[in-house]
Amino acid sequence: MLKDYILSDFKRCGIQKISIGVLFSTFYLQPNPGLKFMTIFRLTQHYRRKNRLLFYFFFLWLRRLKVKYGFDISYRTQIGKGFYIGHFGNIVIHGDTIIGENCNISQGMTIGVSNYGEKKGVPTIGSRVFIGPNAGVFGNIMIGNNVTIGANAVVTENIADGKTILPSKMTVIDKDLSPYYIQNSSN
Repeated sequence: MLKDYILSDFKRCGIQKISIGVLFSTFYLQPNPGLKFMTIFRLTQHYRRKNRLLFYFFFLWLRRLKVKYGFDISYRTQIGKGFYIGHFGNIVIHGDTIIGENCNISQGMTIGVSNYGEKKGVPTIGSRVFIGPNAGVFGNIMIGNNVTIGANAVVTENIADGKTILPSKMTVIDKDLSPYYIQNSSN
């Protein structure tokens, strides 16, 4: 089962077969941060209840990669096969989140908890979901299968299968507020 999960993650990056050479290339010669992180993530989850010594070894390695690449993804998170991290940096996924198979996430995105109201809790993400840069998904909501969440969108409601979520349009006001933000300029 572990091998199937790791191989499915590699296949999402166009790598059909795992070998020592492929691992050496992925981890050291031409590092792929998302694939490297997911491999150690899968090993950490696998050894969590099977071998405490190996669990702590991979857990510490995973913590190091979290800081190095800016991925705050708990080893407790349930992530299906074929998970793809497009770019590294500022990715936050709550540890109780459930994510389906063949999902893509981008930099700057957050899947987080809502601590109050009727949507208190964390999201459940379906399969074949794309979450764009700087998007946020919050609360006890269900994101269906085959959903695209565009860049900068904030999702706080259930989304049915096959939908695309776009952020709201920008608002332009006729007032110069730059003096409030640009302090101590040189001229």
